Amino acid sequence: MDILHYQKEFLSYLESKNWVQEPKNLYEPVDYILQLGGKRIRPILTLMASDIFSGDFRKALPAALAVEVFHNFTLVHDDIMDDAPLRRGKKTVHEKWSINTGILSGDAMLILAYQYFENYEPIIFQKLAKLFSKTALEVCDGQQLDVDFETRNDVTIDEYINMIRLKTSVLVAAALKMGAIVSKTDDKNADLIYDFGLNLGLAFQLQDDYLDTFGNPETFGKQVGGDIIENKKTYLYLKALEVASEDEVGKLKYLYRKKRKENTVKIADVKRIFLFNEIPLLIKEEIESYTNKAFETLNHMDIKETDKKNLKNFGLWLMNRSV
Repeated sequence: MDILHYQKEFLSYLESKNWVQEPKNLYEPVDYILQLGGKRIRPILTLMASDIFSGDFRKALPAALAVEVFHNFTLVHDDIMDDAPLRRGKKTVHEKWSINTGILSGDAMLILAYQYFENYEPIIFQKLAKLFSKTALEVCDGQQLDVDFETRNDVTIDEYINMIRLKTSVLVAAALKMGAIVSKTDDKNADLIYDFGLNLGLAFQLQDDYLDTFGNPETFGKQVGGDIIENKKTYLYLKALEVASEDEVGKLKYLYRKKRKENTVKIADVKRIFLFNEIPLLIKEEIESYTNKAFETLNHMDIKETDKKNLKNFGLWLMNRSV
């Protein structure tokens, strides 16, 4: 079954829910962020895994919605922490309402996400809640490391990879494993699909880093160069420190020393250093490496060859995105 079908089924399930209740100022921002679109990658993965392991993706819809609501909760709070003006080309929740509303509506979303597991029998509920709690805490760990890195000048590439594993990859992995849990497959398959998601999630986040600096502003939906403006020590920056000349390293560190009101020149200067040192090529090699690691886990999975092919195609689709 194709990705667009899962996407369509998930959206119709999402739209069947009535998010706006009293007090409206708490729930309207929830509805707003959930309607902003995006590819719905994580819930699609939950449905796909359930379909692969049981032939029935519909029973995974509540778990898929829990994943999507949680993911959007993290976006609302991330945007506050990053002071981001745009999300998917529209005003962020705290810009449209207020920071206080963003905090409280985000909190409500975290609780709403848990409620969707109540659709399952106790043993499945317990497994989902356990995985979800572990994942939610890891995402917080990753977010804190991300914040810590902003004031550190000795961040290594390994530390950065660990941070994005926690902040981004574990949720992609958990989304797949939830589909496996709902379909009651064995632990071996559930763990393998988790590993598949973990590596795919790393590739996905590195792709995001690349697009943040070199993406097309028309299709990216976020402010291109946002990481540079925020002085985020992404893979691009850390790799440049490793391979650039002493002069360029000095300039890069100087450019990342403080935040500015006007960033056009800063973005152009940083991009020039990245391009001169072939950083886009190096990050693409890294993306490919994690994608291949993900594909390697499929060889050990006890599923049909056509399903392996579908998962592989999804990975390739993900790596060729421009948004």
